[in-house]
Amino acid sequence: MPRPTPTGLSQPVAIIGAGIAGIATAVRLAVQGHRVTVFEAQESFGGKMHQLELSGGYRFDGGPSLFTLPYLVDELFQLAGRNPHDYFRYQRLDPITQYFFADGTRLTAWADEERFAQEVEEKLQVPAAEVLQFLRRSGRAYEATTGTFLQKSLHKIGTYLSPEVLKALAALPQLGLTSTMHQRHAAAFQDPRLVQLFDRFATYNGSDPYQAPATLSMIPHLEHGLGAFYPEGGIYAIAQSLVRLAEELGVEFRYQEPVLEILTDQGAVTGVRTPKGVYNVGVVVSNMDVVPTYRRLLPRQPAPERTLSQPRSSSALIFYWGIARRFPELSVHNIFFSQDYKREFEAIFRDKTIALDPTVYVNITAGHTPTDAPAGHENWFVMINVPHHQGQNWPELIAQTRQAVLRRVSQALGADVASLIRAEQVWDPPGIEARTSSFGGALYGSSSNNTLAAFLRHPNFSGQLAGLYFCGGSVHPGGGIPLCLLSARIVSDLIQN
Repeated sequence: MPRPTPTGLSQPVAIIGAGIAGIATAVRLAVQGHRVTVFEAQESFGGKMHQLELSGGYRFDGGPSLFTLPYLVDELFQLAGRNPHDYFRYQRLDPITQYFFADGTRLTAWADEERFAQEVEEKLQVPAAEVLQFLRRSGRAYEATTGTFLQKSLHKIGTYLSPEVLKALAALPQLGLTSTMHQRHAAAFQDPRLVQLFDRFATYNGSDPYQAPATLSMIPHLEHGLGAFYPEGGIYAIAQSLVRLAEELGVEFRYQEPVLEILTDQGAVTGVRTPKGVYNVGVVVSNMDVVPTYRRLLPRQPAPERTLSQPRSSSALIFYWGIARRFPELSVHNIFFSQDYKREFEAIFRDKTIALDPTVYVNITAGHTPTDAPAGHENWFVMINVPHHQGQNWPELIAQTRQAVLRRVSQALGADVASLIRAEQVWDPPGIEARTSSFGGALYGSSSNNTLAAFLRHPNFSGQLAGLYFCGGSVHPGGGIPLCLLSARIVSDLIQN
């Protein structure tokens, strides 16, 4: 298949890590005409976006489970002159999420905002007009700020000279820079269950709604305004389709070949060293967490200690369960809320442990991809937000939390879930750290638990070494599939310009 016409000066580029941001960066740079090699320590691509299979015929997406802003994937194929639907298809979810509150209340988050607002009014007695007002305010804040704060480098003066800045400045009084997410939600709604529902969106970047700024109250717009989607074949299909595209564009993937050192000379990168040799390149893009990038790969270079010392985001404890029954009341995304949400976040961010009654997220794909589980069975991806790894007794915490999860879910569903488990695997923060090089297993790098957190994230380029760039969840603009894809766009634009 023909290569696209180069749009920039061709040069060899090394990308460290075949996570989603690394793959997307490889595609973009290949389209620009660069010769790209991706080095991956694991046996395959995807990073956190991997898949696993358990005995008995259960398949799971290993990490991310929510898919929003699908145009960010589509545009990668379009840049390469391809039809995205020839590689990758998806459908909008309706409903988005099933919510189970501790008091027994059940609520469905429908894709249509007005239908969702009516559901809230019916189940929680909160006027639909108040819900719609909140959602539309969230949408306006997102539209006013995304062009500046998410789609461009915050560390280049040119960003602040662009027309989008005027929109962002006009929106500042409405963003809630001096209040927290929880304060904004508690002021908007009297019902504590609805406050809890919107507070949970802080976890989308590993933060605490009782500390994170109210600006993050725009996150619900991604789902309720722009939509949540399900890729055919599951989330792993995103990585599969993009690797296929990258290989067609001439990108070389070298698996089980970790980069051991980024080589430098006179203030510029000159190559990378792996167990198999030295590769001379003029550009290096690290998709590895920024902390191990400096500590392991640049040990003789001065590190940005203030940035690296920012408080870490939360991590995850994940149980992969093959369940010998279908639950028609469950959707792709399901939330079983704890009784005391504030205590839950205090446990994570203050006490560095797991609350005795944690909120439980259950992702089930077998309803949309029947081959993910045997007939009449389901594949449960069960996740709890937990602190990043700092030497906790994880075997003890896992055993304690497993019982708490089973109690919460069994009570909500009126079924003995433990007796239905036919296959099981666990992924904990130390395991996440080992597989993905995420410092402490923190899923999103640093947390967003203060007003300036966005500006304290590491930039997408090095201020000390020419030719060194950064993408992925630990740098600007943050973690999660959409933001990782945006980091790839920012990096490719920086390199091209």
